[in-house]
Amino acid sequence: MDVSRGTAGTWVERWERQQRRYAVDREERFTVISDVVEHVCAGRDRPLLLDLGCGPGSLSARLAHRLPGAEIVAVDMDPVLLGLGRSHHANAARYVEAKIGADGWVEALELRRDPDVVVSTTALHYLSAPALLRTYRVLAALLRPGGALVNGDHFPPDEQSCAELTVRVGRLRAERAGDHGHEDWESWWREAAADPELADLFERRERSRPSPDEDGNRDLSVRHHTELLLRAGFHHVTPVWQVGDSGVLVALKD
Repeated sequence: MDVSRGTAGTWVERWERQQRRYAVDREERFTVISDVVEHVCAGRDRPLLLDLGCGPGSLSARLAHRLPGAEIVAVDMDPVLLGLGRSHHANAARYVEAKIGADGWVEALELRRDPDVVVSTTALHYLSAPALLRTYRVLAALLRPGGALVNGDHFPPDEQSCAELTVRVGRLRAERAGDHGHEDWESWWREAAADPELADLFERRERSRPSPDEDGNRDLSVRHHTELLLRAGFHHVTPVWQVGDSGVLVALKD
């Protein structure tokens, strides 16, 4: 079931290009998340970072480069993406297969200490609003005092007319950067599924991958996320970066 480094490298490189269609200024967003993590972990010799919805390890790899002394636990429910990450970014993190928010998902991580920072990028919007609140509560309790949750995702404005505007601004910016010329999500998955070396992982994916919550929370604004985070036990919440509706939201624990 192991994927060769060459095959993993090919598909991860195509994943990176494909994702730039959807996350406006994706590399800058990764950099901002890393900036926040570095600030929160200043003075800590071996911080523990938890990467939720890690995919093939894109953010984990960047964090490992920025904080080479960090211990990173990367979590995803998709065996295909985890298999690619374990091969291509083998030294970046310890990869764990678990569905965020499901019963027993925290225990599956086998953490031996409280995380300093939890990060996520374009992943938590798959949770329904009630599941998101439960997850925020779990993370608020899990983090060490002074720790942080750093979430990069799409946060539409409250008003629909403004939401349409932010989507358009983001789309035009991506087009100017040339990112819309890359393959899309559906074609990446279709062609990856045709690779014989990934056949076992795709079979496992079809057999065991749980379905994400149907509704998700893609319509929740920064204000709504802030309300949920404060209810969950975080004490300070602030957006630190935004382009279009792509943003980075930081929640701090006292």
